[in-house]
Amino acid sequence: MSTPSGAVWGRAEQQDFRSRVRGCLLGGAIGDALGAGVSALTLAQIRAAHGPEAVTDFVPAHGRRGAVTAATQLTLFTVDGLIRAQVRRDTGAWHPPTDVHRAHLRWAATQRDWGPDVRRKDNGWLAQEEWLYVRRDPARACLTGFGDDIMGTLDKPKNPTARDAGALVRSAPFGLLVGWEPQLVCQLAVECAAQTHGHPAAYLAAGAFAVIVHALARTETLDTGVQRALALLAPRPGHQPVTEALQRALGTVRQGIPGPERIAALGEGEAAEDTLAVAVYCALVSEDIRHGLRLAVNHDGPSGATATLCGALLGALHGETALPPAWLAELEGRATLLEIADDFAMEMTQGPALHSPSVTASGWLARYPRG
Repeated sequence: MSTPSGAVWGRAEQQDFRSRVRGCLLGGAIGDALGAGVSALTLAQIRAAHGPEAVTDFVPAHGRRGAVTAATQLTLFTVDGLIRAQVRRDTGAWHPPTDVHRAHLRWAATQRDWGPDVRRKDNGWLAQEEWLYVRRDPARACLTGFGDDIMGTLDKPKNPTARDAGALVRSAPFGLLVGWEPQLVCQLAVECAAQTHGHPAAYLAAGAFAVIVHALARTETLDTGVQRALALLAPRPGHQPVTEALQRALGTVRQGIPGPERIAALGEGEAAEDTLAVAVYCALVSEDIRHGLRLAVNHDGPSGATATLCGALLGALHGETALPPAWLAELEGRATLLEIADDFAMEMTQGPALHSPSVTASGWLARYPRG
């Protein structure tokens, strides 16, 4: 599916796309919640705490079952920024990295303020959601990167040594821009990752992840997405760690029954490229979403990050109806995730009916102000 911006979408296409957007955002959040309580633990510690099968269901984190972390918070604001970019295009202002950066600064306010500031007219609806005003283990580089109004760029990235998955886990929404060409999706994800994570492996991992999600959102296969990501990374300086990690993931698929031992061979450090490799591997070998997410959580590495990425991939691949209902029922923030997923799908498929240089639905601009 390569529907260009402004093209007429058929009803079946719109419904399929909306299902994949919902699946991607909800699947990522389910993975985030599954790993939230065990992300700092080794596999031995996970088994000691939760039994020989390790994590098979939500475990309490942040005072409840199904709680999400900063990965989901930041993903929500990424979507908000992408919708705002489309809305602001009517004014002739068109620089999506700036709109995404402004959205992430609104997230940063949730990490330091007691609650929504009703005096701010540019907040829109998402920043009014009180449940988001809580700190849930954000990566240090995200807090410092969005700690002032200066926007990091590829020429002058923020935190040039930051190599963790903090930018990677917020990057799935870029892949949902199905009307964009893959190389532009990659470029946008890379530029926005550099706003907090300046190590090439960190921002190129984000670009690769977005390209893989993009293939799935366009109804292509996971393998096709990985091969396209490899091709787009090849000319970029500093791509080797990410390229090698993805190639390891592909090679490990052929090595036998999946499990923690296979995952350990992919590299279980905090580095973004290792996190991406584990998530891609778990998605490739998964029998279904539940199986893939259990693989992605139960290992020595950063369980929350790997499961977040794997859940987003499998959700985009299979759509929302493949998500386990019992996990959805307990997921924190499900209503907010569904609301912004549907707004994003509506903007991408029916944007001209919501706003144009001459006509604007006032309710839409209240939700996504141009300012």
